[in-house]
Amino acid sequence: MGKLDGRTALITGAARGQGRSHALTLAAEGANVIAVDLCADLVTIPYPLATPEDLAETKAQVEALGVACHTVRCDVRDTEAIEAVVTDGVDRFGALDIAVANAGVCGFAKFWELDDAAWDEMIGVDLTGVFKTMRAAVRPMLRQGRGRIVATSSMGGRMGNPNLAHYVAAKWGVIGLVKTLALEAAASGITVNAVCPATVDTAMVHNDALYGLFCPDLDAPTREQVEPAYAAMSPMGVAWVAPEDISKAVLYLVSDDARYVSGTTIDVSAAASAGMP
Repeated sequence: MGKLDGRTALITGAARGQGRSHALTLAAEGANVIAVDLCADLVTIPYPLATPEDLAETKAQVEALGVACHTVRCDVRDTEAIEAVVTDGVDRFGALDIAVANAGVCGFAKFWELDDAAWDEMIGVDLTGVFKTMRAAVRPMLRQGRGRIVATSSMGGRMGNPNLAHYVAAKWGVIGLVKTLALEAAASGITVNAVCPATVDTAMVHNDALYGLFCPDLDAPTREQVEPAYAAMSPMGVAWVAPEDISKAVLYLVSDDARYVSGTTIDVSAAASAGMP
């Protein structure tokens, strides 16, 4: 018996990285999965995003665990699209028990060099997309009288970070959304929480653009060359945590073990949060 047998989980940004890890972790506990991803690049994001092939691989890996996986290419900024995903998911599986609003991207620039396009795209995906996913998901949960919602914030949502003003603003905003919805849904059998990861070993941090930011004096720095710079940001000396480390926190929050945990954040920070008030 898995912790989530018979439940259905919607996960955005599920084609790779943290999203795929969350899908596999919840599936291993018995949850059917609705895996959502844009599967297309964005103009202001300086690294390739997931592909349709990535999403198909998530489906194959989830179904190998013996549960159902329905995949949808969807832009979480599109109200009609994400609401249609939720409506179809409820029709297909009978209920929506879990929603993990995980889709997110990252770009960088000095505050005074951020243009409107970069700001709008970052806020659109990392904040507005989370809001629209949570809003769509909570409606059937209110009718059911139960549900679990988890949003991906960041340690960047708990502190300032140079070169990441738009990303930081979005991730701080996610925490505000979580706390507000947790209060509004508290009497309805629904919990709402956020996870705040440190740097995670995914394509969001492993790309030429970000490597160049961390090692500007090197020509085409490699993963091995940037690792000390990443590790220097961590009190534990950890360059990056595994996606599975975040998935374990998500699993706790969506399980019955956390039935009275709502309106909070879980920092998977490698001790970075210890230096915060």
